[in-house]
Amino acid sequence: MATPLPIFESEVIRPKWGWLLSLGILMVVLGAIALFLIPAATLGTALVLGWLLIISGVVEMIHAFQVHRWGGLFLHLIGGVLGIFIGLLIVTHPVAGALAWTLLFACFFTVIGLFRIIAAARVKFPNWGWALFDGIVTLALGILLWMQWPSSGIWFLGLAVGISLILRGWTYIMFAIAIHRTPALPIEVRRAA
Repeated sequence: MATPLPIFESEVIRPKWGWLLSLGILMVVLGAIALFLIPAATLGTALVLGWLLIISGVVEMIHAFQVHRWGGLFLHLIGGVLGIFIGLLIVTHPVAGALAWTLLFACFFTVIGLFRIIAAARVKFPNWGWALFDGIVTLALGILLWMQWPSSGIWFLGLAVGISLILRGWTYIMFAIAIHRTPALPIEVRRAA
């Protein structure tokens, strides 16, 4: 069953439906480009993730000096230095970074998939078959990445980003259309709010 937007929130966002539609279209186009140029999208994603690590490392080091009287100063400093170091390694060697990120995702999907399978089979809550299916697909993705590694490092991040952009963009498009089609509230109701 669909849950309608709260009445007053739909009135706030209604004038912005065109921007949401444009954003959705842009994301779908960028996702399609990423799928068309998967290796370039993979390297771009690795570079973005590397820069995010560098920035977060700098922020963590600044935070460490702001709370220098706290006992965790050295933990923040070590975390910041490692973030900067690993980020610089990824930015200067994006192919190796993409391989490392893919290996990290392979580990994550394998462990999470196994956990979901075991939890679903053990707990057996209503409709537990969907959780079991989710676990099987996640585990299969992890195994696929492991089996195809290191070649999966060239296509996985770009494919994941492309699919994610297309799905997120399509969601924004559908949301914008739904907002645009929702009837406006009468003036009396809007004034009462």
